[in-house]
Amino acid sequence: MRRRTTTPTPRHRHPSGTGYLSRVRAWCDQPERGDVPGWVLITIMTAGLVAALWLVAEPLLTGMFTSAVSSVGG
Repeated sequence: MRRRTTTPTPRHRHPSGTGYLSRVRAWCDQPERGDVPGWVLITIMTAGLVAALWLVAEPLLTGMFTSAVSSVGG
């Protein structure tokens, strides 16, 4: 079976032609710019919220666990 080779027709090309390739190359050459300070702030705030909730909820959770274990052990 022979493989048919054809040249691409306009329907296979991107609408903007070669400008698209130059934009992709320019995008690839840019350094990555992430929002690191934002993610650090979110992580620290989340850790702070977990710590604050843990301080409030620890006695209640300990009481619930002790009650559940003692009721099962009977």
